[in-house]
Amino acid sequence: MSISVSRHPLVKWAQRADKLFVTVELPDAKNVKLNLDPEGKFFFSATTGVGNVPYEIEIDLYDKVVVDESKVSFTSRHICYLVKKAESKWWSRLLKHGGKPPVFLRVDWDKWVDEDEQDEKSARDTGFGDFDFSKLNMGGAGDFDAEAAEGDGGYESDTDDEEETEETATGSGESVPKD
Repeated sequence: MSISVSRHPLVKWAQRADKLFVTVELPDAKNVKLNLDPEGKFFFSATTGVGNVPYEIEIDLYDKVVVDESKVSFTSRHICYLVKKAESKWWSRLLKHGGKPPVFLRVDWDKWVDEDEQDEKSARDTGFGDFDFSKLNMGGAGDFDAEAAEGDGGYESDTDDEEETEETATGSGESVPKD
């Protein structure tokens, strides 16, 4: 007879005054079961891997939440929850009980915004969430000259009045202006 023991997936979290971001990092999760209770009970279970290894967490969130306005998103690498808080206020911690948090629970510094910076962050929001396009390293159109690109294959001399030179036949390395 074998006893099945569940493991805990890595869980990262961040908050705003009105919502929580909870990310469960579990690649290739199957048989996902979710439950969010209005009182703040959060339950997640899934299996992954060749042997269908079970993973499970059950935590009591700091305060009440609005289940109907909370959302979930699945990717191949993780499960993201956007949990709507019942009251729009900053929580002092994620869990109801104080003390040291479990080892599988970490702050999501990629999504974290301090309470006093939230208004600045929302003012900069472009409608693409927290996606930072500057990280794509795509460059810009700053010095692009369309006319120069159409001319001689896009290559142009640095200055128009630059004199062309050619090396003398003596091989001395001296340059003489070309007529």
